[in-house]
Amino acid sequence: MQRMSDQPERWTQATVYTDMWADPDADPRNNEDSPDGELATLQDFLANYRMTLRMKCEGLDPEQLARRSVPPSTMSLLGLLRHLAEVERDWRNWLGDGEPLPKLYGAKDADFHGAAAEQAVVDAAYADLEREQAATDAALAEHEDLGRRVGKDGIAVRELMVHRVEEYARHCGHADLLRECVDGRVGQ
Repeated sequence: MQRMSDQPERWTQATVYTDMWADPDADPRNNEDSPDGELATLQDFLANYRMTLRMKCEGLDPEQLARRSVPPSTMSLLGLLRHLAEVERDWRNWLGDGEPLPKLYGAKDADFHGAAAEQAVVDAAYADLEREQAATDAALAEHEDLGRRVGKDGIAVRELMVHRVEEYARHCGHADLLRECVDGRVGQ
């Protein structure tokens, strides 16, 4: 556990706005083209939050990625990667009427509990997240009508899309704080 005197100094790579992650010209999330339409807007926001999560994890070793926040929390950046892979898989369960897909990591909170500081666990988490995101994106691409109700609970595709954006946005806020605790880097 870090003592207050062991906390890293706050820093950023940005020089224009020092509370930002990167300068506007160097930030890959900056896109001057505003998407047209509701679906494209939701997909754009989701893509930016997904990229933000990856950016918050860049340059960290397995120990740093697996570092827990504050006790008794089990949250870590690696745990967030695993959690979001699990959530992406679960969203596909909302689309169908059949048996739910099995959990990737096991029982409740196993995504966070199993976030061990090992390169193989880190590599698997990134691969799992990428695979699950692609599978959910593909499943949702079959439902362009945002008002269409799907699955056994009859959820609107729009609600599922908004929930995806909300889930990533919330966890990107966690990632901001986790990254700052790890090495002091600040920014949106």
